[in-house]
Amino acid sequence: MIRIAHGDDATAVHDIYTPSVLRGVETFETELPGVDAMRERILARLRHYPWIVWEEGGRVLAYAYASRFRERAAYDWIAETSIYVHADARRRGIARRLYATLLDAMRLQGINQAVGVITLPGQGSVAMHEAMGFAPAGVWRGAGYKLDAWWDVGVWQLELQAPQNPPRRVVPFAELRETPDWAALLQRANA
Repeated sequence: MIRIAHGDDATAVHDIYTPSVLRGVETFETELPGVDAMRERILARLRHYPWIVWEEGGRVLAYAYASRFRERAAYDWIAETSIYVHADARRRGIARRLYATLLDAMRLQGINQAVGVITLPGQGSVAMHEAMGFAPAGVWRGAGYKLDAWWDVGVWQLELQAPQNPPRRVVPFAELRETPDWAALLQRANA
């Protein structure tokens, strides 16, 4: 089942994230944030952007969220996306279904562009993003140092909808989640 994350998901989210921090390069974070910090991240982000989880039998197996791309107001219509899937739940289509729901929520908000930032080579992440319609938009060479190596970072971009001129206001997720449009999207995602 796909649903909105809540503060009580912090432990499960932290557990899914831990291998990427300690042994992976999916994130350039090098120290575990802790469960309390993860709870704060979830709750803070939900004011403006979607943070959703995939739950089975009461267990969170994956999470996806959007976040602000840059601080300037002119960037309000573009957001960065992230997804993490528990090792036990990979290769089951969960990532694509959860990511599709995230992208649809962003469309409902009025966000025009989604950006995925991938540590290269990242074949699995690249393949998933491209299957979702993202296209390569550039590479930052030697952008991060982790696990005794320098890593390139690729940027993949997806136009969610054509921009309007003038643009309509981006609806904060805290507002969107109370609408019939969100309820209908969630119902379709879980059908």
